[in-house]
Amino acid sequence: MIKKILFLFLILVSVNGWAQKIKTKKVVYVIADGIPADVLERLELPNFKRIIQAGSYSRMHVGGDKGTYNETPTISAVGYNSLLTGTWVNKHNVPDNAIKAPNYNYQHIFRLFKSQYPAKKTGIFSSWTDNRTKLLGDGLNETGNFKPDYVADGFELDTMRFKHDKKADYMHLIDEEVVKQAAETIQTKAPDLSWVYLEYTDDMGHQFGDSPQFYKAVGMLDKQMGKIFDAISYRQAKFNEDWLMVITTDHGRDEQTGRAHGGQSERQRSTWMVSNYKNLNTYAHYFDVGIVDIMPSIARHLNLKFPRNVEQEVDGTPFIGPVSITALKANYVQNHLDISWKALEKKGKVKIWLATTNAFKTGGKDDYHLLGEVDVNQQHYLADLKNYPSSFYKLVIEAPDNMLNKWINVK
Repeated sequence: MIKKILFLFLILVSVNGWAQKIKTKKVVYVIADGIPADVLERLELPNFKRIIQAGSYSRMHVGGDKGTYNETPTISAVGYNSLLTGTWVNKHNVPDNAIKAPNYNYQHIFRLFKSQYPAKKTGIFSSWTDNRTKLLGDGLNETGNFKPDYVADGFELDTMRFKHDKKADYMHLIDEEVVKQAAETIQTKAPDLSWVYLEYTDDMGHQFGDSPQFYKAVGMLDKQMGKIFDAISYRQAKFNEDWLMVITTDHGRDEQTGRAHGGQSERQRSTWMVSNYKNLNTYAHYFDVGIVDIMPSIARHLNLKFPRNVEQEVDGTPFIGPVSITALKANYVQNHLDISWKALEKKGKVKIWLATTNAFKTGGKDDYHLLGEVDVNQQHYLADLKNYPSSFYKLVIEAPDNMLNKWINVK
């Protein structure tokens, strides 16, 4: 009897120790508006520096694939939604800041997270209310009545507390309030998934372009990021939590003045990512990382599994964890598709799937046909389309660790 009790006690101790090692995954990402990569890289920013020292820095791009069906305006809300949904504008349908008709069939990361983990908490801390009401679709039927658990926004509507001035200094005060509430909530409540959005840097860019005023605003942002990072560091030191922090921007600025954006010039497309995550994968080290890659990376960290029909549509590739393939190309040649990819892992098979419909766009289901299965390191496949006549195709390449997709319009 004593031996049995001792045995059970040892099992309980072992299980408890194992449970202590499993840390709760948490994410906070920040969008700091309108800062091109060259500006962030040339300024002395001590808090960004210490986050990078703990983790990593990468250049990124926005704007989709220039000159193709998914070319995406380098405009604020467009970039936010590319991050939220992991898709370019041809799918999420937010081409400007009016946000008139987002296609909520391309679900955002918050909705997907809540669907899998309904008891876990989300938060949005934002200097622009439309991020919550329109992009997240707070309380809308089209978003499954998604509602964030913690909210700090609407300050731009409070003209008594934040009196609007021509210099837009009130936006700095709003950003300060947003950061204060975000840091306090993270430190005391620890939402599982949070978005912090800050506007003031973009306002200074529009007013003054590349200028001391703009650089000062980025310096103010640096201090704000220190407060968020300190809150995360506190949680990691005091609690059994594993935090991913990602800071990025939504667009660059024009080369001539630094005041404008929206086009496809190199500087307007050139953005960046600062993260406390150190071990970026091979894809992130050697390929052109985009803003759409943040969403599936957050999902990886949170152990969030996408429904298959969602995974088939996500344009991003995770920079966390293993990735089998990247750099998908597909060229229509005389009723064939000449398909190629780059293999980052040499083992396993890829499946080549094809659909001639785009029913997902309107909430329907696409019928995918399996064209073939080959070794991942073959890196190419010639698909005969004689049994699938169409002027439009959706191609999905399914590998062991990730999927890639592409649309093909036959002219």
